[in-house]
Amino acid sequence: MRHSIATVHYVVAQATETQGDTMKGLMQPTQLSISYLFDRAEKYHRNKQIITATATGRERITYGEWADRTRRLGGVLDTLGISQLGRVATFAWNTARHLELYFAAPCSGRVLHTLNIRLFPEQITYIVNHAEDEVIFIDTSIYPLIEPLLSTFTTVKHLVFMYDGKGEVPTSVPGFQVHEYEALLAAASPVQWAAVDENQAASMCYTSGTTGNPKGVVYSHRSTYLHTMGAMMADSLGVSESDVILPVVPMFHANSWGLAHAGVASGATLVMPGPDLSGPAIANLIVEEKVTVPAGVPTIWMAVLPELKGRDTSNIRAIPCGGSAVPKALSEAYREQTGKPILQAWGMTETSPIAAVCTLSSEDLLLSDAEQAELRTTVGLISFGVEMRVVEPGTTTPLPWDGESQGELQCAGAWIASDYYNDPRSRESFTPDGWLRTGDVAVVDAKGRIRLVDRTKDLIKSGGEWISSVDVENELMSHPKIAEAAVIGVPHPKWSERPLACVVIKPGETLTEAEVIEHLIPRLAKWQLPDAVVFIPEVPKTSVGKFSKKTLRDQFADYVLPDA
Repeated sequence: MRHSIATVHYVVAQATETQGDTMKGLMQPTQLSISYLFDRAEKYHRNKQIITATATGRERITYGEWADRTRRLGGVLDTLGISQLGRVATFAWNTARHLELYFAAPCSGRVLHTLNIRLFPEQITYIVNHAEDEVIFIDTSIYPLIEPLLSTFTTVKHLVFMYDGKGEVPTSVPGFQVHEYEALLAAASPVQWAAVDENQAASMCYTSGTTGNPKGVVYSHRSTYLHTMGAMMADSLGVSESDVILPVVPMFHANSWGLAHAGVASGATLVMPGPDLSGPAIANLIVEEKVTVPAGVPTIWMAVLPELKGRDTSNIRAIPCGGSAVPKALSEAYREQTGKPILQAWGMTETSPIAAVCTLSSEDLLLSDAEQAELRTTVGLISFGVEMRVVEPGTTTPLPWDGESQGELQCAGAWIASDYYNDPRSRESFTPDGWLRTGDVAVVDAKGRIRLVDRTKDLIKSGGEWISSVDVENELMSHPKIAEAAVIGVPHPKWSERPLACVVIKPGETLTEAEVIEHLIPRLAKWQLPDAVVFIPEVPKTSVGKFSKKTLRDQFADYVLPDA
């Protein structure tokens, strides 16, 4: 019988007395729904604030006002005729309006689908059609990014525009019903949330870390509820009512690391950064709004650090950082300047995403500063509620926790994906016993701390986004003068990693770096383009004839990119 943590479902049953040799608990079978998180803020934290930075200034709204608007938004979805379990897409920055959508869609029985605005256009078309979105809520400032794709969407009927201080609301768009967000809310009445099954889909997000088309991850009400509790635990992010949270991590990327849900559930003040994610803008929000928990990827904190010099950052209690490895020098620079090192966390779209947080133990805090700094380069212990194992590649055999044995990191738990949405590639990412294959190579020390050392599919992590080396290679080798090409990640001081293209020219041909990049420009998103091209006589091969990227990484370990 197939059985694993990742596939066990919570069974709701009527409480019964002892029957034979079976004795069941006598607890109430309460459904774990996102509406409960909403209710906490509405009932107990009505006067707390949500602050949004816009192009025209900062807007402030109380949780009480936000709750009323969110209930009206539920009525809007009814008025638009969005079906039960209908997909409600968003193409938006981190704002209070986006937070309204985060709750109105699932609490009214629909499914939220956050569109990653940084995906390649063809990928956006794919995920909108694959998810069968019925409506898209769009910030006017980024409408030009999606406007050219509208004719490729096959299921979208409604476009709802949210004016955010830049751009305009179009009066009409051929083939779609066009609406203005505030006008819809003004005409709607608040609705009561209907009871939903805790295993019902609540939201979905597509990965950007795959070869080929993105894969859809579908979160349930139950998984989101439990992940929220996990984010509120002291040894995780420790979100509480007294916090002022600045989620710089996008709401369209891996649930904004659960901070949107945990912030609402706890009644924390939320500071939404809007479209301006520059170092000065984020630093100003941290200082002026007395932020306690700012969260973002390493490239954000590299830009923010110099902007905080000499300013009051005494309110900061933790600086969660994920998306790619946190350089020890960056973490230590924050410790020296603010008194708080970076809090490294790890996860992925498939893990909701918090799966590990590097919180130092009481024993760790007795170590020297240098030793503690070294520990912070790990991703720490697996989170409560999640199980992990590092196995011999191609097996389910766990490797010893000796800090040296490298293997594939796999996860299972109540907020870990068990499948991809309507995707035949699922089998590649899950083991026969139901564990998620994360695609990361890791080692575990004697205390259970996880250190990521490589990636099984040679993905390149740049500024918090995955770049598929295979996709770039395929486009390179479509050039008529290129015989072979391999792409590797090389260190970059700002983006952590950037692609380096290693190219073999066909005999008798000539080719320049500029010609290679020119060939790629119409085929790849700007952030996927290699930062440099090197010409080599041949791509080294493994014993079975595959490209040996490890050999290339060793060869170019000290390579300095032009803008580095």
